[in-house]
Amino acid sequence: MVDTVREIERKYAAADETQLPDLTGVPRIASVVERGAVDLDAVYYDTAEQLLAADGITLRRRTGGEDAGWHLKLPVAPGVRDEIRAALSDEPPGDLTALVRSRVLGRALVPVIRLRTRRTVRILQDAAGTPLAEVAVDAVRARRVFPGASAEVGWHEIEVELTGTGEGPGEGEGAGTGGSAGAELLDAVERALATAGIHPAGSASKLARALAETAPEGRPAQQDGARPPGARRRKHGTKAPAAGDVVLRYVRAQMRAIIELDPAVRRDLPDAVHRMRVATRRLRSAFRSYTKVLDRDVTRPIGCELKWLAGELGKERDQEVLTERLRVGLAELPGTLQLGPVAARLRIWSQRSRLVARQELMAELDGARYLALLESLHALLEDPPLLKAAARPAPEVLAKAVLKDYRRLAGRMATALDTPAGPGRDEALHRARKAAKRTRYAAEAARPALGKPAKKFTRRTKRVQQLLGDHHDSVVARATLRELALQAHRAGEGGFTFGLLFGREEARAARHERELPARWKKASRRKLRKALRP
Repeated sequence: MVDTVREIERKYAAADETQLPDLTGVPRIASVVERGAVDLDAVYYDTAEQLLAADGITLRRRTGGEDAGWHLKLPVAPGVRDEIRAALSDEPPGDLTALVRSRVLGRALVPVIRLRTRRTVRILQDAAGTPLAEVAVDAVRARRVFPGASAEVGWHEIEVELTGTGEGPGEGEGAGTGGSAGAELLDAVERALATAGIHPAGSASKLARALAETAPEGRPAQQDGARPPGARRRKHGTKAPAAGDVVLRYVRAQMRAIIELDPAVRRDLPDAVHRMRVATRRLRSAFRSYTKVLDRDVTRPIGCELKWLAGELGKERDQEVLTERLRVGLAELPGTLQLGPVAARLRIWSQRSRLVARQELMAELDGARYLALLESLHALLEDPPLLKAAARPAPEVLAKAVLKDYRRLAGRMATALDTPAGPGRDEALHRARKAAKRTRYAAEAARPALGKPAKKFTRRTKRVQQLLGDHHDSVVARATLRELALQAHRAGEGGFTFGLLFGREEARAARHERELPARWKKASRRKLRKALRP
């Protein structure tokens, strides 16, 4: 069992003799309540390569204080982290290690730093006695545990943390960034501290400072936000970037999205599955579009695994989209046309289907196949399979790739528009949709090299893709409505409402088919394609 608390705080440098100013003059702060001192003892875990520290993530086992136990802190925004807590145990809990699996892969988590802190706490309250923030003055002693102990280091610092910011993301005013009132309070406290000569700390966290100050001689310390494994610095000094640099930057961005969204998917945060699925599709599309830049013999097997992952993510994502579509459609009907327990049947179907999809997805994310895929992506970026064209100027190489994808899309659109209405056209439009998505992603990746023409081309292609996507969603919705109507019939219930929703979806799809030629015409203008050429 784990709990999540959103932590919104700021850190300040201090010395042994530093005295806090009177903060009751700060707007909204009416009183300061002394809470006394407490001794905290925390051991921080990471891989030998400090992969968690590289991403600003901390995993610790702490005793002392009211929140003794295991704490995993995941960055959300500057000064904002989600702290996920688990009960005290000897080894890192599986609920927490699963959330960092995409970062550490198969590497062991070992103790790296021990921090002992003498913390003196004050609570800032408003006139009604409501706690607004906690000010902690910390006297810290740090010792490196791995690799090999070193002399202890010590320092003082001050933390100012908002209180009452919600039990996790998405809850209360404090969710996300603490709200404007929270930010204003922290700003006001910071001004009061600055007047007293107290200024922001140089390190983002105690762990970052401890790692830096206890690093073995000759070994650089890993700092928060350091480059992840496989990251390459972009070369400067040329008029146009090399094609390989642009494509690899895009590939790296999608890979980072997959890694960073993994814990959000596991925590079932809003839109996380959708965003991770999009990243897998973008990455696979880049491999397929830029075969002149990246060796297809290397990327093809990885692309197959990305297709598998997108499919696993799609089970839950498609369920989310379909459920919302049917729920909205039902809500639009007058009550007089909602005959029978339609809403209840839809709710039961949705909950059961989503539960199964989620269980299957979690099993795959915990499996060896997913881990092997992440390892292969890291290996690809460590040693990119660049071809000769990768060294050529990006505009000419990338433009050709985008236009090649466009020609595939144009062929599929012509086929779809010439196919008579019915299942055959539905399938042809679905194939055109996939081609539109690939073309859009290719143009999106090329934007750093092709500029505004690629941006405009991406926007126009996206509009076609969205229309085709809504058409496909209608096809899937009709199949589901038919199945729900059959279930209702077998249970002795009427199927009138499901049939009515089916008819509305059918009309919606027909409207999209009528709109498609005009939208495609705008996206396929010769002038727009010509602008892509370098």
